[in-house]
Amino acid sequence: MGVEKAGKDADAAAGGSLQDRTYLQLREMIAAGQIRPGERLLEAEVVRAFGISRSPARQALERLRRDGVVEPLEGRGYRVPGGAPSDTAVLDPVDMSAPRQWERMYQEVEQELFVRTLFGSVRLNELRLAEHFGVSRTVTRDLLARMHGVGLIAKDHAGHWIAEQMTPDRIRHLYELRCLLEPAALRQAAPRVPAAVLADMRARVLATRAETPISSTRFDEAETDLHITLLGYCANPEIMRALKRTHLLFGPTRHLFDPFLGIPIRLIVAALDEHIEIIDLLLEAQPERAAQALEAHLRDAVERWLRRFEITAKGKPIPVPSYLQAVAD
Repeated sequence: MGVEKAGKDADAAAGGSLQDRTYLQLREMIAAGQIRPGERLLEAEVVRAFGISRSPARQALERLRRDGVVEPLEGRGYRVPGGAPSDTAVLDPVDMSAPRQWERMYQEVEQELFVRTLFGSVRLNELRLAEHFGVSRTVTRDLLARMHGVGLIAKDHAGHWIAEQMTPDRIRHLYELRCLLEPAALRQAAPRVPAAVLADMRARVLATRAETPISSTRFDEAETDLHITLLGYCANPEIMRALKRTHLLFGPTRHLFDPFLGIPIRLIVAALDEHIEIIDLLLEAQPERAAQALEAHLRDAVERWLRRFEITAKGKPIPVPSYLQAVAD
């Protein structure tokens, strides 16, 4: 399945420098709503909560600023955009000495789930999952809670964790929701997003497009830039909450080298070209045309996603690991 190859990017990120881990932790906390739009984020608070020195805290916050996840405040500190100005965020203590155990498991389990759900629904056995990775049930619960938060799994009437089959109709319905809401979010975000943020995003897309091969991590960052960070400048939090249900569609982009989840690289390049077009229109102060280009991008993306079903139709269902069980129709 190429789990090791496809997982290298995530492993590198999770096991990278303290600055990288701090950046990823803060970005995750903002995406999950633990640090809310409008809240102020101070370097000193990051230092206190994460038990780190000022240098990695400062570098991580500056990287978040470059990525448009936070915006600088006059005087000191940063602010999470998208909400009314609020108090300073108070962070819970986080041990940054090493990647959390569930983070090291996430990439592999996510990849297994996305592949298996192309063939049918599967049930996760929490005990066998813990035994498979040699971890405690507490660790597996952290992993399952994270996957539940992004809509990858849910509990059935009997209380079992189920990953629902990814049918073509389900994909089309999720993209239909995105086509309705993302252009509307972009129209609201356009006057609020700084030109410097857009320029940084554009530079990252160009750098990603120039890679040979294009890495899963870089392409996932490009998707996050356009569909989460940029749209995060939208002033309507209800739109953003509704769109969060569609974020599970991004999962396969983190596994470009998987034989079932990967799609031809020419389609990835085409998607990046569409990203550049949308960003350029925003830089030219043409939000309506940018919103139309985004809608066209999403309609093309449906067909790119559905290519995965062509691949599975030619193959046979593959054996599942011990912690997964196929759910009968």
